Amino acid sequence: MASSRSADRPIVEVVGLGPGDARHTTSATLEVISRHRHRFLRTAVHPSSHLVEGALTFDHLYEESDSFEEVYLRIVEHLVAQAHEHGEILYAVPGSPLVLEETVSALRRRDDLDVRVHPSTGFLDLVWGALAIDPVEAGVTLIDGHRFASAAAGLSGPLLVAHTHAPWVLSDIKLSIDNDADSDSAIGDPPVTLLMSLGTDAERLVETTWSQMDQVEGVDHLTSLWVPRLGVPVAAGYQRFHELARTLREQCPWDIEQTHRSLVPYLIEEAYEVVDAIEGLDPDDPTTDNELIGELGDLLYQIEFHATIAEQEGRFTIADVTSAVHDKLVRRHPHVFGDTVVTDADSVTANWERLKRAERAPDASVFDGVPGSLPALSLADTVQRKAAKVGFDWPEVDGALAKVGEEAAEVVAARDDAEAVREEMGDLLFAVVNVARHLGVDPESALRAAVAKFRRRFDLVDTLARQRGIDLATSDLEVLDALWDEVKGESSG
Repeated sequence: MASSRSADRPIVEVVGLGPGDARHTTSATLEVISRHRHRFLRTAVHPSSHLVEGALTFDHLYEESDSFEEVYLRIVEHLVAQAHEHGEILYAVPGSPLVLEETVSALRRRDDLDVRVHPSTGFLDLVWGALAIDPVEAGVTLIDGHRFASAAAGLSGPLLVAHTHAPWVLSDIKLSIDNDADSDSAIGDPPVTLLMSLGTDAERLVETTWSQMDQVEGVDHLTSLWVPRLGVPVAAGYQRFHELARTLREQCPWDIEQTHRSLVPYLIEEAYEVVDAIEGLDPDDPTTDNELIGELGDLLYQIEFHATIAEQEGRFTIADVTSAVHDKLVRRHPHVFGDTVVTDADSVTANWERLKRAERAPDASVFDGVPGSLPALSLADTVQRKAAKVGFDWPEVDGALAKVGEEAAEVVAARDDAEAVREEMGDLLFAVVNVARHLGVDPESALRAAVAKFRRRFDLVDTLARQRGIDLATSDLEVLDALWDEVKGESSG
């Protein structure tokens, strides 16, 4: 199957060696191999790899690299360079080059190569024969074992899981489902089958169970997993939650009436309740997690609610939401998913901002993307940080502190003019936020903590006054100050 790319570009001919030993390598594949001097193998760990004599393999990259993504990226980079150097090369992969071959997919996306992919026998035909099933009639879904938790979400089977080449992959698959007997997502211990070394004399099918599949010996690159049926779908907990949001939207009179705008107050309220729950966490008391769990759930429901409204309107779904944030996070983390090198958290932040700027329109304002609905202190802090990123900032905190004194004097000077004093008070608060930013203090959290401390102390003043028969409303300032100082001296917070 030849590409329609321009013939004047370097040629990469891709062949598959079949799923097992040389019996499953086609004569057409052998003919293509024979035409090439410059040969490359993704891996020599395959029963038919000897058919590509003199080939350079990339097995060393699996040991040197931190992830499979890095391995595939480096393979493609090397193949591209070799194709440009020699004009024409051969690239051979196990199985079929059209099934679960990330490097082949990456090569075909390039515009500087003429990539010619030749069909070959893959492992799937051997699987269907070994299991004696018709995959179309059975409705089988093919899943990459490295992405099981996300790719199989909402599915309960039948599933054929490829790339289960090591016990740790099977273990990760097993642990992707909460199988606690008391959990809503518990699946029990369903039967599964490991298909091992298909297409070779060592071929065997091992019947086992979900809990024991990662204990089977001999698991290797020629192993795949057959899951006839799970007790509940993968990611069943979130799936149930998603369905609940739909049900409420369709059947609850209050939910039916809501719009994106009408839900805004609840979204803000739930976000603040999450903050309160975080403030209440005690590292020495795990029970304080319960409040955060509940509040995060309430906030998550608001997101699902908005997505459900949009889904009913035919505009977007929760899948669009998760895909958008997934893709954005991958773009913004080239040091994790690409070849960018960072040295510390500050480097990550600087790179993040650079990527954000690159995504904006050329004439965009520095303050584009700053939500005007932020609480005033947070808004001031965010705006100042944006300005500081382009160099508009005091070099150190002393300048910001001096500005507070200057603005305070202007408040005093303007106190006889209501409009002027309002403006000067805004400048004073803005200057105080600047000091907080320079000192690494979040002004919103700092003020909330100060308000909470004041409330605690004033409640103690009120209690003390009632114990002594003092009426706060009719007492003079001297009495109130004395009570306050007493409470302050005895209170640690």
